[in-house]
Amino acid sequence: MNGREIYQESPNVRFEDIIELDEAKRLLVEAVQLPLRFPTLFTGILRPWRGILLHGPPGTGKTLLAKAVATECHTTFFNISASTLVSKWRGDSEKLVRALFEMARHYAPSTIFLDEIDSILTARDGEGGEHEASRRMKTELLIQMDGIIAKSNQSNTEQQVFVMAASNLPWDLDVALLRRLEKRVLVTLPGQEAREQMLRKLLQERCAKDVDFAGVAQRMQGYSGADIELVCREAAMMPVRRLLKRVEAEPAMPDPPVRTGNNSRRPAPNFAKVSKPVQEIEQLLKEDPVSTTDIDLALRSTKPSSDGKIGRLVAVVEVCL
Repeated sequence: MNGREIYQESPNVRFEDIIELDEAKRLLVEAVQLPLRFPTLFTGILRPWRGILLHGPPGTGKTLLAKAVATECHTTFFNISASTLVSKWRGDSEKLVRALFEMARHYAPSTIFLDEIDSILTARDGEGGEHEASRRMKTELLIQMDGIIAKSNQSNTEQQVFVMAASNLPWDLDVALLRRLEKRVLVTLPGQEAREQMLRKLLQERCAKDVDFAGVAQRMQGYSGADIELVCREAAMMPVRRLLKRVEAEPAMPDPPVRTGNNSRRPAPNFAKVSKPVQEIEQLLKEDPVSTTDIDLALRSTKPSSDGKIGRLVAVVEVCL
């Protein structure tokens, strides 16, 4: 484990920067921020939550919420993935897990974010089909989580270590892990109003005034936040492409002839035309804003990454979790 897994600088993402997801933001504030601000209140039955599982379709903002926790809560933040903990050497994975939680206790208050946790803690196979090293690593991780829970239940919240996990496949997770992650939050696809806010935030400065953001948002049913950003980037590239075609179509100025050694003259090579100044490029782009047609073309070429159906995820919330 090295410094890349520890956030030493703020990611500069705040809760108010995240559109919608009010329930997830409220639970994270209650679980991490409030116990640090009011330590005498969160004792006994009001002890801080053990951990939170954020699950939902890809691109809905689970990792963005983790960055907001790192920014807002001022705790030591450990960003952990499967590559951090898995090793090919026998016994190393368990040692890495133990070292991670020892560091988290030492630098408490701290937050451990386990991204794509389904790649680490899938359900254990009791029939012998699972590799022994994988089973030992999972067992050590569950034991360490129980250890930090015992410490975080103390009245001194300065010793708090909070676990936050994210998954797109919550039905594959081990039942023992779900017991330790007391709060499970479905981070769903953005609604109509949220999609419109995202479009305005990303494109309003570049769009023509007659663009109907509400109508575009209505057509983007099933798009995640990441999908909407990709559509906006594609639409914003349309004026840039038109500008490049205009610049390439302009005739290049002939270069002056070059004198050779025998005092004769020959034409100089016709190099590519020097690019326009940055200020002129920006002015030309302002004169050709993103239009509704550009957004339509972007929608045709950018499809949603999920199928838009969250029925199975809702069923997981109601039954499995």
